[in-house]
Amino acid sequence: LLENLNDYQGDIVFISNIDNVVPDHLKDPIVAWRKALGGYLVELQQHVFQHIEQLSSVPTDAKSVQQAEACILQELLLPLPQSYRELALPDQATLLKQYLDRPIRVCGVVPNTGDPGGGPFWVAHPEDAPSRQIVEQSQVNPDSEAQQKLFASGTHFNPVDMVCGVRDFQGNPFNLLEFVDPGTGFIGMKSYQGRPLKALEWPGLWNGGMAHWITIFVEIPRANFNPVKTFLDWLHPAHQPQTNQK
Repeated sequence: LLENLNDYQGDIVFISNIDNVVPDHLKDPIVAWRKALGGYLVELQQHVFQHIEQLSSVPTDAKSVQQAEACILQELLLPLPQSYRELALPDQATLLKQYLDRPIRVCGVVPNTGDPGGGPFWVAHPEDAPSRQIVEQSQVNPDSEAQQKLFASGTHFNPVDMVCGVRDFQGNPFNLLEFVDPGTGFIGMKSYQGRPLKALEWPGLWNGGMAHWITIFVEIPRANFNPVKTFLDWLHPAHQPQTNQK
């Protein structure tokens, strides 16, 4: 999937899960929320691109560094490494550009009511600052009670309703394969001719595949999520015919 997205070389791309089946009577509010997510992404891109251009000026401007730092810490809510304060001004500008010059995704998330699947979490990294990620249950150590408890405490669920900015501040498409965390592959349970198998899978599109993107989570209404994973899901009230009220 990531290779397909990379080959597409779009500008702003909306991604939605195929099993999120939207009834006709709910399409208007869902379209409005997707427009809101897209508008937020465009506004965010404008801020990020402006800071990158300012940081690219020579000589390095202290005010530009301070403004970009504020954007990263206060708007993107990204923690900077402890070593940042020890760097010289030009090196600070270089590091800030590395944080900003990457694809951006705005992900709609809904309140968690126990649906199977992933959700938004802060993820710790051994040699870097923590980052916001979408984590699937299959990525969580089943033998770690602490990790399972953390995952179960998640307040929101990922319905896969996101908008992605995949071009840089100069209008060039990013090579999205450069922003993957190859260490986030996972073992999934499959079957072949009735025999259960364990399969080592590549990092998923919206978890490991987008691990090094700028990620923003926005709560959207629960009505935006209407999954149909089994036949019985069609019995959910949201999928029932609507009668005109006089």
